[in-house]
Amino acid sequence: MYIWIKALHVIAIIAWMAGLLYLPRLFVYHADAAPGRQSETFKVMERKLYRVIMTPAMIIAWLTGLFMAVDGGAFQHPWFHVKATLVVLLTATHIHDGFLLSRFARDANAHPSRYFRMINELPTLLMIGIVVMVIVKPF
Repeated sequence: MYIWIKALHVIAIIAWMAGLLYLPRLFVYHADAAPGRQSETFKVMERKLYRVIMTPAMIIAWLTGLFMAVDGGAFQHPWFHVKATLVVLLTATHIHDGFLLSRFARDANAHPSRYFRMINELPTLLMIGIVVMVIVKPF
């Protein structure tokens, strides 16, 4: 059963990361869009991505990850604490994206497209740290 949970975990992580990388890119284009039809299309795309793909994937990643951590005794290892901290930061990024989404939904975005280009890099940096912790286990 463990290997199936691990597979589900990896699938959820891939879906979650795809959303975390794509949503800020949508925000880049949405920030430059004038109010109207195009802006409304972005709102639908952003909302569906966040609610239908990203959030369920995050929940599944958390549940399967916690199961594997408990089952495998990962809490005893220092590398896991670093990884867990990075996952919490990735989750905070997800939540921050939700706040940005709600601002776009109300036509109240306060950031230029450059801001979204910059925050788009954060999930990548966190992912690199997480993968290094899990695969290399440097300490």
